[in-house]
Amino acid sequence: MARYPGLTLRVLGARSAAMGPGRAALLEKIARSGSISAAAREMGMSYRRAWQLVDSINSSFKQPVIETAIGGRRGGGTRITGFGQEVLARYRSMEGRASAAIESDIERFCGLLKAPAARARRR
Repeated sequence: MARYPGLTLRVLGARSAAMGPGRAALLEKIARSGSISAAAREMGMSYRRAWQLVDSINSSFKQPVIETAIGGRRGGGTRITGFGQEVLARYRSMEGRASAAIESDIERFCGLLKAPAARARRR
């Protein structure tokens, strides 16, 4: 199944987006690295912004999605909880099913869009 630029699934919570493509990517990067700062660097965002997103994600759900441990002798770290893994898996599943359901419509719609401009070569 192809992914199309501009096609996103955003699940709204009581006050803000509970989950969307950026939050899902942040969770995946935190799960892989065990670090909010490493995930933030990889995504090109500030640690502060990543921490705000983590806080917002945790505030949106009934249980913690992400747990942090303050540094010490063994060092700190961040992990995705079992509940968080379920949240992420369900989001990715919904995203895939939604994309599959409208794939032909999206292909036809994308046929109406201008082609992206060629990027100029930098020297």
